[in-house]
Amino acid sequence: MLLSLHVKNLALIEEEEVSFTDGLNILTGETGAGKSIIIGSINLALGARADKNIIRTGAEYALVELTFQADHEKQFEKLTALGLPYEEDGIILIKRKILPTRSICSVCGETVPLRQLREVGELLMDIYGQRENQRLLRKEAQRRTVDEYAQEETMPLLAQASAAYRKWKSLTDEWEGDNLDESARLRELDLLAYEADEIEAAAIREGEEETLSREQRKLGSFQKISEAAGSACRLTGEEGAAGMIGRACRELSFAAGIDEGLDDLADQLAGIDDLLSDFNRGMADYVEDLSFDPGRLREIEDRLDVIRRCQDKYGQSLPEIRQALETRRRRIEFLKAYEAHRKALSADIERERAALEEACGRLTDARQKAADTLAAKMKEALMELNFLRVEFAILVEPDREHPGPEGWDHVSMSISMNPGEPLRPLEQVASGGELSRIMLALKTVFAGRDDIHSFVFDEIDTGISGQTAWKVSGRMGRLAGDHQILCITHLPQIAAMQDSHFLIEKVAGDDSTATHIRRLSPQESERELARLLGAGEITPAALENAREMKRTAAGEKKALH
Repeated sequence: MLLSLHVKNLALIEEEEVSFTDGLNILTGETGAGKSIIIGSINLALGARADKNIIRTGAEYALVELTFQADHEKQFEKLTALGLPYEEDGIILIKRKILPTRSICSVCGETVPLRQLREVGELLMDIYGQRENQRLLRKEAQRRTVDEYAQEETMPLLAQASAAYRKWKSLTDEWEGDNLDESARLRELDLLAYEADEIEAAAIREGEEETLSREQRKLGSFQKISEAAGSACRLTGEEGAAGMIGRACRELSFAAGIDEGLDDLADQLAGIDDLLSDFNRGMADYVEDLSFDPGRLREIEDRLDVIRRCQDKYGQSLPEIRQALETRRRRIEFLKAYEAHRKALSADIERERAALEEACGRLTDARQKAADTLAAKMKEALMELNFLRVEFAILVEPDREHPGPEGWDHVSMSISMNPGEPLRPLEQVASGGELSRIMLALKTVFAGRDDIHSFVFDEIDTGISGQTAWKVSGRMGRLAGDHQILCITHLPQIAAMQDSHFLIEKVAGDDSTATHIRRLSPQESERELARLLGAGEITPAALENAREMKRTAAGEKKALH
């Protein structure tokens, strides 16, 4: 249930906070007072698309906060599945801060993406307006409605049909993907055999390319290496640096033992002389061992060509090349046994198709049973909403040639609202006002079957008046017996049924305009009812008329409960 709404800097709202109650919360106000802003703010907090233009002029951001009390164990289970925390007392706080370039959403203090905010919103509240009502006209929505009505029976069968469809579809996709004629099969077999032989003949070894590349670089740069090594050997030999350092060592030996500082330097130079001698001997050995074999260079280059051709065709690494070989071997075996495989696959497809048809058939039976029951309940509910000679039917038509992940049924709702008129599809006959009553009837039929406690009805009173308005009012009162409802209305008959009455009004100042919402006292509620009844001036007679309407509504509520 929605406990409170806090809105700041949103459109015409500077800052408002309102607490709602269980039962029927009625919201009224003059045309243009900002009733749509209140419902819009709830929508925004639950994940609706936000536009930067909704931020109040002069403000840096807009903020909407909703505080819910969880009503159902499944709500806790869903929040846990989403990885979201909630208070021990079941309080769920939703915040959405809207900035010019982005919005920040949180649930119970945990920042969440907009997608997840919408999931939480769908878990806590249903919002119905003309747009939502139009969705009922879609065939897929009508089928889902039947499934949800008898979900304990239909949902397991739907899951079975979906699983059976996936198995069958996977096999038929495999059949279509490998539907080869004999010539195509032989061409592919020849190509695969050639490629497998090429990989096997290459016999590439782990690390071979790196080793050969190093040797190729050395042989390819033999002259440069030979010249550099030879020069280094000469420059560090007896005719070069080694001879000069040796002479320096002999000169310092003449002064040995005279000055300790000089002796230390002489020792350092002697160490350098030893290191240089070792280096020169090593360099001489390296130069002596240098050799160039043109035949070996060509052999390396040919081998690298083989390795790199395999890499280009089958994979850069040796594991990838080996996997390519294994894939081709399996495909060769498959093509060699192609006819046997196709025969086995055909049998598998036939078996899975039979399982799919059985699952879809059971689902059809369950849907038909649910549709008959739901149609009877809908007719009863619609008659209570002043559809006096109404007929309502739900047709479940199996399309056995075209099964899908949700079975093979086409489900359509039809209605006849006048004697002698044939049943026609809902989308062909329902006006906005009639569709609102149909949706209300549907929600009352579903009452107690869903996991959502809170509903918002916007424009539920479109196109109705008089006795029909009283019927709608009574039906909403019944629904409010075990649900929380927020309802924006212009009709006094519906407003009179309220458990709590809120007024939305627009106040203009010298340089700004603001929308406010507040809960009305019983006396203020009577005055608002008098206004809704069309009283240009709130006279004692108008107030008495309002009181009489409230007494009538109270009698209706007492009869309902």
